[in-house]
Amino acid sequence: MLMKERLKLLWDLFSVFFKIGICTFGGGIAMLPILQRELADKRGWTDENELLDYFAIGQSTPGIIAVNVATFIGFKKAGVVGGCVATFGMVFPSIIIITLIAMFLSNFADIVWVKKAMSGINVAVAAILTSAVYKFAKKSVKGIFGLILLLASFVLIFLFNVNTIWIILGSALLGVVIAACRGDFKKSAVKNQNETSEAK
Repeated sequence: MLMKERLKLLWDLFSVFFKIGICTFGGGIAMLPILQRELADKRGWTDENELLDYFAIGQSTPGIIAVNVATFIGFKKAGVVGGCVATFGMVFPSIIIITLIAMFLSNFADIVWVKKAMSGINVAVAAILTSAVYKFAKKSVKGIFGLILLLASFVLIFLFNVNTIWIILGSALLGVVIAACRGDFKKSAVKNQNETSEAK
């Protein structure tokens, strides 16, 4: 890749994730519609299935999901430098806003108009989260196994207060076991071998 093209790609990564970072209200799952529109629909940097994989990995690793997704996409497009640039683009708006608030507004949370604005934002975020969770579940839950796992996880979290880390680890382990019993790993290996043979 030519230096000019690489610099343009890095600028695109920074500017796109900077724009996304400005709109980061609600974080996490609430960011799914924005990330899907900007990264998959508009630019084709990823697709819906891969984006869901990034979300799943980001949910089970330290840090904010949207920031983790930025790192994944940046690394995919431009290596380590791309990952750093995309990540910085995502967090830079928050750094600016928090710094300005700290510098110019004391007792920010106690200001009446801020309280009213946050109340409105909270309602909007709740709606965004509901929509995002529905879309996420519709694309992720496939078959009876997925539905049972969804319901079991819901019951364990909300009725028995099981820590979500155990739900994530247990679901991952169960997914691997089910895939092994179905012979999915052997099928994948055969498919990869056939594709390699065809390429040669």
